[in-house]
Amino acid sequence: MIDEESRTNLIAYRIEQALSTSQEARILLENNLFRGAVNRMYYSMFYMLQALSLKHQFESSKHAQLIGWFNKNFIHTGLIEIKFSKIITRAYNLRTKGDYATVFVPEKEEILKMYEDMEDFIQRVKTILEKT
Repeated sequence: MIDEESRTNLIAYRIEQALSTSQEARILLENNLFRGAVNRMYYSMFYMLQALSLKHQFESSKHAQLIGWFNKNFIHTGLIEIKFSKIITRAYNLRTKGDYATVFVPEKEEILKMYEDMEDFIQRVKTILEKT
């Protein structure tokens, strides 16, 4: 069990990690390095989810478990719009393809949309973190 001061510090660290990782995604995207950009975009959202889960006393490093917790506690309860579940799930699936598929050639338009979605996701989760 983590004490409250450590939890608060870890939440701040995860938020900073999410923001800096989103900057890495932007740099990769600007240089047409789409596979790396997809990875960084997903992880920026993952780090924000980790911050949110820590705030609510839930800890997991398992991606599917964390997304499931998010859906159960925020999407299904109506605290966050369903589109954010779709955004993180789509990002997770694309990141998995990018990391493990034999060939992964995403379309630039798809990745640009993913970047916009990532920005929305980060802002929405940040808003929830500030309210709770």
